[in-house]
Amino acid sequence: MLRGFFVIFILCTIAMVAVMGFRGQKSTQPPSEVFPDMVRQPKVRAQAPLDFFADGRGPRLPVAGTVPVGYEMPRRNVAHNEEGGPTAQSVSSPAGMTEDAPEEAHMRIAFSAGTDYFNTGKMGDQWGTGIPLPVTRELMERGQQRFNITCAMCHGASAAGNGITKQYGLATVISLQDDRIRKMSDGEIFNTITNGKNTMMPYGPNLVVADRWAIIAYLRALQRSQHAAIADVPEDHRAEMDKPASPPPAATPAK
Repeated sequence: MLRGFFVIFILCTIAMVAVMGFRGQKSTQPPSEVFPDMVRQPKVRAQAPLDFFADGRGPRLPVAGTVPVGYEMPRRNVAHNEEGGPTAQSVSSPAGMTEDAPEEAHMRIAFSAGTDYFNTGKMGDQWGTGIPLPVTRELMERGQQRFNITCAMCHGASAAGNGITKQYGLATVISLQDDRIRKMSDGEIFNTITNGKNTMMPYGPNLVVADRWAIIAYLRALQRSQHAAIADVPEDHRAEMDKPASPPPAATPAK
């Protein structure tokens, strides 16, 4: 019985060696491998050709219009306002590097790089209130674009908490139209966007500082639009609100 066991064991060992081969053995023939374990996987190697692409090059150029994660294209004509943040011209100006633009100016419109209100949302040890950028049409349009890309899928296009993710079971999304959020300071909302809260992931690595403030400015406009009063309408436009709506023109019968 024991002899049969040893015979079977020796035969199995010989079979395994014959199939697997000796690693490191020199041969002009490619080895037969049952489990190559990614030793010779097709992958891009630095400065090495690759037959996968038609031009034979392994390293590829980035897709046009994309930037690495955590990088913001430098912008020209950067200036600072009294609060320490970039002006509207620096936010809306096209991307491009100029030799006379200081390096620290690019940091102001990149990711958080300071301890001031513009970068943290805090004034001293308290959350501050106010948009540290000129609230222009360009800023609001940028905020609308970033909000629809980053926030609307959860909070909804009107910030009522009815985004598409709620239809798939994400029931913890709150409405940004609640009184608690409407009364929340701008700095605390900025901190929530930057660092996340509860089930909301942090968006600090994805949104540059200026874009976070643009989103807050647009959110305040959304909140005001859903809780507007007659006092919010300019006096020269209030008379138009009292006019009855004009009936639609009668349809002309076809001949």
